[in-house]
Amino acid sequence: MMDFNTYFELLNLYSDYAMVCDSSEWEKWPDFFMEDAFYRLQPRENFEQGLPLCLLALESRAMIQDRVYGVKETLYHDPYYQRHIVGTPRVLSVTDNGKRIHAEANYAVIRTKFDGDSTILSAGYYHDHIVKTDEGLKFQSRLCVYDSEMIANSIIYPI
Repeated sequence: MMDFNTYFELLNLYSDYAMVCDSSEWEKWPDFFMEDAFYRLQPRENFEQGLPLCLLALESRAMIQDRVYGVKETLYHDPYYQRHIVGTPRVLSVTDNGKRIHAEANYAVIRTKFDGDSTILSAGYYHDHIVKTDEGLKFQSRLCVYDSEMIANSIIYPI
C-alpha cells in the first residue's frame, strides 16, 4: 500500500520528467535515474512477445549522460519542440516497505516543427521501476513501450 504523500511524489516525478524533456533542459534528465538504472525504448510487439530488441537501450546513468551530450553537441536534425502528455500513473506494486514502486502510465509525445506542423511522434506507455531515495523518487528502470512498430523519424529527444 502507498500513502498519499508518496503517491503525490510519484505524480510529481512523472510531471517533472515531462517538463524537463519538453523544456529542453537535457542536463537535468539523468538526475531522474539511479546510477545503475536503464532506459529503453521498445516496440510493443517485441515487449509482448518477450523479445529483447529495443530501438534505444541505455544501461546506466552514465550512458544517459552520454545521450545528453549527443543531443546537445553532436546530433544534427531539423529542430522541433516536443510535448509529453502523460496519464495518471497506475501503481502495480509497492515493495520493500514502500521503497520500491512498480508503476505504469500512458503517454503521447507530440512533435511540433518550427514551421508549425504538429504530429504524434510516439504513443505508448511507461513501464517503470522506481526507488525511494534520500533525494526523492528515482527511476531504477524506465521502459517506454511504444505502440507503433514504425517511428516516423529518428528519436532524438527523450520519450
